[in-house]
Amino acid sequence: MSRPPTFVPPPCASARTLRTARGDFAVLDAVPADGVRRRGTVLLLPGFTGSKEDFIALLEPLTAAGYRAVTVDGRGQYETPGPDDVAAYAQEELARDVLAQAAALSEEEGHGGGGGFPARLHLLGHSLGGQIARAAVLLDAGPFATLTLMSSGPAAIAPEQRTRAQMLADALAALSMDEVWQAMRAMEPPPPQEAETGAEDGGDADDGDALRARWLLHSPAQLIATGRQLSTEPDRVSELAALPLPKHVISGERDDTWPVPLLDDMARRLDARRTVIRGAEHSPNTDRPAETAAALVAFWEDED
Repeated sequence: MSRPPTFVPPPCASARTLRTARGDFAVLDAVPADGVRRRGTVLLLPGFTGSKEDFIALLEPLTAAGYRAVTVDGRGQYETPGPDDVAAYAQEELARDVLAQAAALSEEEGHGGGGGFPARLHLLGHSLGGQIARAAVLLDAGPFATLTLMSSGPAAIAPEQRTRAQMLADALAALSMDEVWQAMRAMEPPPPQEAETGAEDGGDADDGDALRARWLLHSPAQLIATGRQLSTEPDRVSELAALPLPKHVISGERDDTWPVPLLDDMARRLDARRTVIRGAEHSPNTDRPAETAAALVAFWEDED
């Protein structure tokens, strides 16, 4: 489970609702300060069990570089409600949500390139969010200037992670969300700071409470459906490579969800920029946010 450094947005960001043709989505909307040259807009999609807060440490450096950053809870994630029907979370449905979010941002900004979309709308997906982002651009790449896949691999997750996803699905079918939370907490070793201090998440009990609150608001149907997607996703790299869209594959130097050599190979097949963030694992956005933001900005600026 991702652990954002905080659930409190920085001053540059506000929590609000993005209204789209496919429903309302909870977002954090971070905008550059007055006087900062506007360079584009970034739409950021979180991963499995995650939320918009997973990108919170990126918001200030991205806005300082001139990018509006909009990070979203997808349907059934945290503060965006979703139905109880597993079929509602089919990957194509989630991908069409992303296209609707892009259209709504275009309408808000009141300008666009071809098709009425913002001229510089960059799409980034972390882990599960990367596979949803890939599905979205394969449906329609027109709204997007670039695609960044962050710690998101070419096909299904590693076998050990598939086993974990199935165990979670089985638990969700039999237990309440709170019971599953307690079971997960009992199975996982505490972070180093917690082991030393006895408090959750670096000694801050409030963050532990926020993680639990986020978990309880997730839709079990969304978790079951997306866990199944992660475990069965086919390799669609050739399809994606055929799109004339600049691509960026970024990850930490260690990853137990998709092995790093697999991400290296995917980047080669995509003819994509490849960035490895030293000292980071599956979530460079939270492990090394300054270095991650710098790599993202360098990619987008090179594509201006």
